[in-house]
Amino acid sequence: MKSITPGLLLVALLSACGGGGAPTTAPVSLPTIGTGPAPTPAAPGAQANRDGSALTTTAAGFIDTANPFFKPLGNGRSCATCHAQAEGWSITPPALAARFANTNGTDPVFRLIDGANSPNALAVTLDQKRLAYSMLLTKGLIRVGLPVPAGAEFTLLRADDPYGYASATELSLFRRPLASTNLKFASSVMWDNRETTADANSTSCIRGAVPALCFGPIDADLLHQANGAVRGHAEAAQDLTAAEQRAIVDFEKSLFTAQLTSTAAGDLTAAGALGGPALLSQGAFYWGINDVAVGDYLSGAPFTPAAMTLFGAWRDAAAGPNPSAQNLARASIARGEQLFNTRPMNIVGVAGFSDTLRQPLQRGTCTSCHNAPNAGSHSVARQFDTGVSAANLRTPDMPLYTLRNNVTGEVVDTTDPGTALISGKWADIGKMKTPALRGLAARPPYFHNGSAATLEDTVRFYDRRFRMGLSPQDVADLGAFLKAL
Repeated sequence: MKSITPGLLLVALLSACGGGGAPTTAPVSLPTIGTGPAPTPAAPGAQANRDGSALTTTAAGFIDTANPFFKPLGNGRSCATCHAQAEGWSITPPALAARFANTNGTDPVFRLIDGANSPNALAVTLDQKRLAYSMLLTKGLIRVGLPVPAGAEFTLLRADDPYGYASATELSLFRRPLASTNLKFASSVMWDNRETTADANSTSCIRGAVPALCFGPIDADLLHQANGAVRGHAEAAQDLTAAEQRAIVDFEKSLFTAQLTSTAAGDLTAAGALGGPALLSQGAFYWGINDVAVGDYLSGAPFTPAAMTLFGAWRDAAAGPNPSAQNLARASIARGEQLFNTRPMNIVGVAGFSDTLRQPLQRGTCTSCHNAPNAGSHSVARQFDTGVSAANLRTPDMPLYTLRNNVTGEVVDTTDPGTALISGKWADIGKMKTPALRGLAARPPYFHNGSAATLEDTVRFYDRRFRMGLSPQDVADLGAFLKAL
């Protein structure tokens, strides 16, 4: 959307003639305007972030800003309003603050329907707007309004909403926009699976699931999601045409984004490293690749926790006397990758994992959930509750919901019921998808609710949650690895 996000619009390369030497009176031939071939669009450039730079590549070799992905609709928003190239195809608080300052809070991202803490918020004066859009400005969170579904196994006892809006009719759920890139590695759509369609006739089934869990093609889900976003977030009066839906999804599926350079380690493709988006785009992915429960669906190979294999060439980068600062940084990234693959943890109390997968799998590593090789997504449409929405982690700016099981009377407090608001199932409370990990450095904060300001904070969360016993150096190494993705 041309007036929204810096860096999204690429300037066409123009040819210029120039020279030196003695003046001449010879006539100069100039090209005729409007004739000849159209200029070749520029290839995407690297986008700076606080840890270096990220790069997006496409099959076409350029970002097609004429795609309806960038088309303003309804309330002035486009897909690019909340999925900006310079922000890892999501949105970030610093960029949102700049957009707020530059437009006095009138940028299309600032709309009451879901940009505000409540759709009833006062947002006339600048101070009122800052308060109304505080969750968006501070954590990059969009409000998702969902009801308790009819026939749910639970009842909403209480909604403690600091913004005075949420009820059983519409809970307010504050979530980060998922990146609209690297979709090749997605097995589900949306944090809570609400755009992931069940299909009993599909071959994309989770092996061993009872009852059977089969899902339709993700391409169809993305087409539906694109239209739903336009009708909802952009408040468009009409559906997208089939051609517009197709163009948007094809554009999104063509995007591959990864960190290209590290401030400390330099080029992430140097000295045998396999970082950056070019190799990512060539990576293998299919339903059930390296599945944690039953092994690879196609090859039959057992699950391997060594799912990340990008920086093995840097393991000895700091060997020898007086290694450079750059080589020390490279060695840290390599150690972090090894920890990600091998550091054991007891995965207990995780709905979707501890209660549904085989008992031996409760001992795992980071790649037990982030199992897709060198992408870090989960290769089938499982969802997990790792405790991010637990009541003890609630901050004062988050609503808290008290839910009661209709049969047992059990009560649970959560800031986000997750998939349970789609399925209506008690067992699904708090479950969320496992997002892909490439390009993370470009789009802080982290987790679905933006509760981790840095990647080191995400590591510390898992260290506490699963008693991993990480040292300060381990935390730094894991953080360095995640930043290099």
